[in-house]
Amino acid sequence: MLPSAGRAAEAFAEAFARLVGLAPRPGEVFTLDPPPSWAAWRHTEDGPWPRPEGAEIDLNEVAGPEWTDDAGRRARDRLLRGGESEAVIGHCDWLAGNLRWSGDALLVVHDWDSMVVDDEAVLAGFAAALYSTVEPDRLATVEDTERFLIAYGHARGRELSADELERSWAAGVWTRAYDAKDQHAAGQPVTALSEQEARERLRRAGAG
Repeated sequence: MLPSAGRAAEAFAEAFARLVGLAPRPGEVFTLDPPPSWAAWRHTEDGPWPRPEGAEIDLNEVAGPEWTDDAGRRARDRLLRGGESEAVIGHCDWLAGNLRWSGDALLVVHDWDSMVVDDEAVLAGFAAALYSTVEPDRLATVEDTERFLIAYGHARGRELSADELERSWAAGVWTRAYDAKDQHAAGQPVTALSEQEARERLRRAGAG
């Protein structure tokens, strides 16, 4: 069940900001490495993609779709340029299916093995790209992501800077392009991202 119509972006963003605020600082925990593959943009593989968990396949050796590889490469290059955001602990799989609501009140969050350390802008970008305003199996549109990032800035008490916004958009397009590539490699329909949406997200990331 999702928050009430018209309030989903704010509800998901406020809950995410609260989670980040409640989490310990990265230096207070032993380690949360390695991150899940869909959040492992700092990987050391040759190419834009890390290896999926439990799979022998190398996504970097899978042919096509070219636009997914291009999107992943451009987004990752933007992330690797760095930025001003501090490292925090957050949830890298902020899918609607991992949260349960009663109206606009968050009841429970699942999938706690998806807690990772990364730049705040990157984690906000993952969340903004992965949540849903309509149903658990449909990911955020570009407009949904924009609303989430605005709401996240309000919730934390400080708007995301231009640099943070670019990194958030880059993180979102990288994780969605990774999922699209993984779907293609598995012979499934590519639903995680479209080529047109990738272009718009990359433009907003300053990587178009």
